[in-house]
Amino acid sequence: MNQSRRDVMRISAVLGAAFAAGVLSPKDVFAAEWSQKVFDAKSLADAVKALGGDKFELSSDVSITGPDIAENGAVVPVSVASKAAGTDFMAILVDKNPSAMSASFNIPPGTEAAVTTRVKMGATSNVHALARANGKWLVASKEIKVTLGGCGG
Repeated sequence: MNQSRRDVMRISAVLGAAFAAGVLSPKDVFAAEWSQKVFDAKSLADAVKALGGDKFELSSDVSITGPDIAENGAVVPVSVASKAAGTDFMAILVDKNPSAMSASFNIPPGTEAAVTTRVKMGATSNVHALARANGKWLVASKEIKVTLGGCGG
């Protein structure tokens, strides 16, 4: 048996025993930073406030790319990047979705602050790339037009 496979099985057994004994809950391991307030936010300003910030500023150090027109709002490719030193958190927010927060990413030190994912969009909307760098909240925005809604539309 491969040693790395043995390690995975050993770790899985320990975590399983800890879950069964009630020492750990899945939330402790997988969703420690979950905040319902962030996902209840309806705007960029509300999301920044829920994340612990008080203001944000437009910045050329943050960039967002995506299609000008998305044919299917269920799978809209979006990339965000930050050139700002000390970037430790990035998020993608969609103004007209039922929940503005679409995705968030913790950026470990020494890692390139760039991510690509797909988000759902219910309608044509501004999409915001939000980055926290050295305690400051920076944002860039782009309007993406949607021809077929993905959030129940």
